[in-house]
Amino acid sequence: MYAEPDAIERVLAMHTWAVVGLSDDPGRAAYDVARFLQARGKRIIPVHPDGGEALGEKAYRSLEEIPEPVDVVDVFRRSEFAGEHADEAIAMGAKAVWFQLGVVDEQAYERVRAAGLDMVMDTCPKIQWAAHGPVS
Repeated sequence: MYAEPDAIERVLAMHTWAVVGLSDDPGRAAYDVARFLQARGKRIIPVHPDGGEALGEKAYRSLEEIPEPVDVVDVFRRSEFAGEHADEAIAMGAKAVWFQLGVVDEQAYERVRAAGLDMVMDTCPKIQWAAHGPVS
């Protein structure tokens, strides 16, 4: 896992999460994790090339299309594509990037950290919530 407990706690406390790879398919991991976060009061913004909607929220085709500030960019893409979203997160002024379980790009991790953002990689908010999530 590529994150310190303090970073995980800071990111899990953030409110607005752009979830890259989130569609309206309840059989996908992105849907399950986003629903979990939404149930804990997080604002979810789906990002999917097909657009549409997911979990009652308008989906945007790219991070650049999102018309409001984003705290966390949560990436559900294969590792070879994840770095571009990390770079977009830096460019858009996000506060953190989260690469899901199995998504690893050490160079992207270094770029995100060098830009001053929190970065969590190769784990899942659902897994980390019990130990590091905000107390409700």
